Amino acid sequence: MPKSKRDKKISLTKTAKKGLQSKQKLIEELRKCVDTYRNLFIFSVANMRNNKLKDIRTAWKHSRFFFGKNKVMSVALGKGETDEYKDNLHKVTKYLRGEVGVLFTNKTKEEVQEYFNHFKEMDYARAGNRVVTLLKDHEVCKDGDVLTPEQARILKLFNIEMAEFKVQIKCMWNSETGEFENVAGGEEPMDNGEEDDDEDAE
Repeated sequence: MPKSKRDKKISLTKTAKKGLQSKQKLIEELRKCVDTYRNLFIFSVANMRNNKLKDIRTAWKHSRFFFGKNKVMSVALGKGETDEYKDNLHKVTKYLRGEVGVLFTNKTKEEVQEYFNHFKEMDYARAGNRVVTLLKDHEVCKDGDVLTPEQARILKLFNIEMAEFKVQIKCMWNSETGEFENVAGGEEPMDNGEEDDDEDAE
């Protein structure tokens, strides 16, 4: 009986090395951006849509965006005063939790806030969103319902966009002065030593 292809043994040393190399490359890219750009901003995303983020990247070709791999980005910038790449960067890493990204730019805080405060685009709701009742004979959902995949598909068929893709600037860091600022206001996130991580990077 011929040997099954599923029984083929694969050495994990090569895959682990490749993963390590990509992480090292990301760390180098981030540190290069710290040295190149004047300002660093951490931003959060509501109702994440890859195509919308791509539109922003296209509009901001003069800047660099990184999204995902929060743990690796924290290592690159520094988790504490002793291992931070530059002064006060460890304060930035506290914000690397959940669906957040890093923006490196030479634009001012005012220019960045002006753009993102006005950048809101509607999209179709997905399963898990809360919505209002349609004014039709067929009740698709009720106010406050958590959408099922079927309900989300029906709303899309009716061309009802209810999810608002929005970017909020959380904090900024200036490479020339080393100054850190909590832009969004409110309390800074607690440093519990854990960072959320996402699959997508840059």
